[in-house]
Amino acid sequence: MKNKTSASPLLWTARILVGLLFIFSGLVKINDPLGFSYKLEEYFEVFHITFLNGFALSISIILCSLEIILGFALLIGVRAVSVAWGLLLLIIFFAFLTFYSAYFQVVQTCGCFGDAIPLTPWQSFSKDVVLLLLIIVIFKNRRDIKPLFSAKTSDNLLIASVVMSVGFGLYTYNFSPVVDFLAYKVGANIPEEMATPPGAKPDEYEITYNLKNKKTGETKTMTNTEYMKTGIWKDNNWEVVQGKSESRLVKKGFTPKIRDLAIQDAQGNDYTKELVSNPYNNVIIVANDLAKADEEAIGRLNAMAINLAQNFNTRTVMLTSNSHQYTEAYAKQHKLMFEIFYADGVPLKTMVRANPGILLLKNGVVLGKWHYHSMPKYDDLVKKYFQQQ
Repeated sequence: MKNKTSASPLLWTARILVGLLFIFSGLVKINDPLGFSYKLEEYFEVFHITFLNGFALSISIILCSLEIILGFALLIGVRAVSVAWGLLLLIIFFAFLTFYSAYFQVVQTCGCFGDAIPLTPWQSFSKDVVLLLLIIVIFKNRRDIKPLFSAKTSDNLLIASVVMSVGFGLYTYNFSPVVDFLAYKVGANIPEEMATPPGAKPDEYEITYNLKNKKTGETKTMTNTEYMKTGIWKDNNWEVVQGKSESRLVKKGFTPKIRDLAIQDAQGNDYTKELVSNPYNNVIIVANDLAKADEEAIGRLNAMAINLAQNFNTRTVMLTSNSHQYTEAYAKQHKLMFEIFYADGVPLKTMVRANPGILLLKNGVVLGKWHYHSMPKYDDLVKKYFQQQ
């Protein structure tokens, strides 16, 4: 190890803070690269560049890996000038996105820390401003940053960080997040996550009314509190101008972790409560888009469903966001033997980061959750979950 240190304590402080935060930010996102790719697709839609949707996953893994690599390189002092430029350009890019999201209210969670630490756009922008100031310190003193190791060792460590970052992203994409921060994680009670506890306060909004006096033509603007307090609503000469009332959130209330799950059959009948509250072991196969689902995996799951139904009277259902017509034709073509229900694609993507993915529920509690690549063998599944019933 070289016995060299940066002369400025401020520079060292900035290096440590920025390096660790970039590594942490990259790790929590690359733990769930598919989830971050969904967030990128939201930005692509905002900026009308949806032709990039097909590259969202690749961009997700590259961006997350880049954060980890730059943060690690900064800490060990390798390639300091190039790293300083990379950090500056990246934080300017992130700050622009978070400011745009906050100011124009287009993407309400930026995904800076994935689902681990949800931040509002203004919180994210504030964080990026602080990081920008620290990175400016690093950039101005970039030539004073000395490596902690020899050139060869530093380059080898840098290469290792690249391989490990990209490899980790590919692994979590193919075998589910290592740490599950989603509402449907193993051990979660879905009905409880959907419920609002007694006494919980809802969101509080302030409504601004635009009023006009029918006799004089005079106009006024006042909040709903002022509207009721002044009693102006009793005066028939004043009327609310239609279409010009504005609502603003002033205090965030309680929000259930799961608030958008609605499961229906082909006729539109609601089956949400029945399916998520089943008192027995039941298998939920989640295929948010059957057109892109792994057909070999669907076949294996179909065989598993038949065996579970025959040997343990287990109910297996599939949830999809495809149309009834498409799903019916698909089920006929692949001779699917389980029930099929329908839900919006957003909650299905949140349930499990796989297409298809598998949930094992009992009394609404998630007992098991798998990517189709990591689904246990039938005998192992039976031994662990069904022979104990």
